[in-house]
Parts: sequence; C-alpha cells; structure tokens
Amino acid sequence: MKKLIYLFLAVVCALAIPFAATGCGRDKNVLRINEVTHSVFYAPLYLADSLGYFEDEGFKIELTNGGGADNTMAAVLSGSADIGFCGPEAAVYVSIGGSEDQPMVFGQLTKRDGSFLVGRNPEPDFEWTDLEGKEILAGRPGGVPFMTFSYVLNNRNVNATLNTSANFNNMTAAFANGTADYCTMFEPVASNFQAEGKGYIVASVGAESGEIPYTCFMAKQSYINKNGDRIEGLLRAVTKAIKYLNTESTDTVAKLLTKYFADTSVESIKTSLESYKAIDAWVTNMAMERQAFTRLQDVIDLAGELERRVNFDDIVLTDVAQKVYDEVYA
Repeated sequence: MKKLIYLFLAVVCALAIPFAATGCGRDKNVLRINEVTHSVFYAPLYLADSLGYFEDEGFKIELTNGGGADNTMAAVLSGSADIGFCGPEAAVYVSIGGSEDQPMVFGQLTKRDGSFLVGRNPEPDFEWTDLEGKEILAGRPGGVPFMTFSYVLNNRNVNATLNTSANFNNMTAAFANGTADYCTMFEPVASNFQAEGKGYIVASVGAESGEIPYTCFMAKQSYINKNGDRIEGLLRAVTKAIKYLNTESTDTVAKLLTKYFADTSVESIKTSLESYKAIDAWVTNMAMERQAFTRLQDVIDLAGELERRVNFDDIVLTDVAQKVYDEVYA
C-alpha cells in the first residue's frame, strides 16, 4: 500500500507545475471529472449528461479516463481534475499517508463489483472452484477490483494465481494475446469481447462478492468548501439519472448512451445495462452507509493493504447526498 502513496506523490509532483500554469485559462463552467475507467457500469453519470441534467445545474462536464484509481487520485491531488470518480480505497490510502487537503468522498454510485469473469471457453456450468490452480488477470494490487476478486476466492477457499503484470487499461489486450486463463472485464468490453468470439463471460464478480462501496465521487476538501453548489448540482443530476435509469426501459436508456460508446452497438449497450441491473449494481441514495465503509476496509484488510483503519467521518461526507435524495424522491 505504501507503494501506492509514493506513486500518488510522484505523479502529483510531475503534474502540479504544468497544470498550475494552465488552470487559469480554463472554462469555469466546466466540471472536470477523471473517471477510473469508461464503462456502462457508470451509466447514470453519462445519462445525466445526455439528459441535460448537468446543464440544468449550470455547468458542463469534461471526462478524462484515469485508467486506474491511483491515476484518478493523482489527478485530483494535482488539480488536473476537480472531481475523482473511482474506488473509495484511494481516499483511504491518502488519509493514511497524510494530506493537508484530504480528498473527501461525497457520493457513492455503485454498490457492487462491476466486472465479469471472462474465460477462453464456454462454461455454462461454471463454479468458482473451477478456478483452482488457474491464472487470472484481475487488476492491480491495492485496487478494489483486485481486492474484491481476492475476497471472492478467499470465501470460496480457491487457490489461484492472480497475474498483475498488465495495468488496468491493458488487461484485455494481454488476455487476447494469450496471457492467463481468465480475465476480469467491465461492460461493454466483456460483451464485445464475447461477441467477437475472443472469450466467454462465465460469471459476475459483483453477484458473488456482495455489496461494497465500489465507485464514488470525491474531491479535495478545499474544492468542496469553495464549490458546495457544484457538488450539490452533480449529486442532484446523477441521482435524477439513477431514478430515470430505474424507471425507463433499457431500450430507451441504451439509445441515450450510444454517443458515449462510439464503437459499441445499441444492442451491446442494452445487454450491458441488463447485466448490471440483474446484479443491482447502482445505489438509489448516493450517501454512503457506515456499514458499507466498514466492509470495504474489511476487504482491504484481508488483502493485506490496510496499515490502519480510517474513521468514516474523516473521509466521507453524506449530508448533501442525503439532502438531494430526499428532494429527488420526495
């Protein structure tokens, strides 16, 4: 875990000067969000944009892809992003390492692991014990995808080799080139991979692992102090989008998301949405619960990445998210 903190600091030092020099000229009506990856798993975020909910709040969003929670957190700490959208473990690590301007989690979007296990052959009768002795590409040590997968294997008493040689954005390519027996993938990548005959979805990691605060919005405390209206607007827009997603047909939602997935068919997006609905992937109330945060730290601890426990109130804010939920669902 210390290696992650050192990485944060190294990237921050590398990025701070150029972004400090260019920040003054940027559009103040644009909210810069760095997302950990780009996936239908985060449909409510894109849907809020597609439906004009952010514009209703007086701003636009600019999305960049971090390709991992460590990079997303580095973008937040350096100031190259206003908001980080990634696993809350990143805020835990920074809190343990010490920060003069602690990134605070102010809204949770997903409550399960959003990855699917892809194998090289169809396995209609797949059991988790089938992974005994196999090699799996499952993400980066210290990241929630990796730790959640480890948690599943531990619960099933399965001994397997978790290959960490490929970074998050290159895992699928490594698997396609012959590395490992299985690979975890988010949607729509998993469905596209299967449609192309390169592999087969055999299981949902999120369905097996249970609920955990998986992907959250966070920002430095100083940014939140100065931009409370922007934080509330983001939460309101996304909460409204979650409600829309849960009430409208997947056909309608899939069509609204096509512009965010240019290389993916409407049918594939629809399949991805249905897969995530089937595992109850999204929260309705974006205020994180204390017991969920405790379980997250249990998972991190089990993975050997937790030096000490962090107090919920030290890195999580819930008041605004709860206020927005009460308003939207009144």
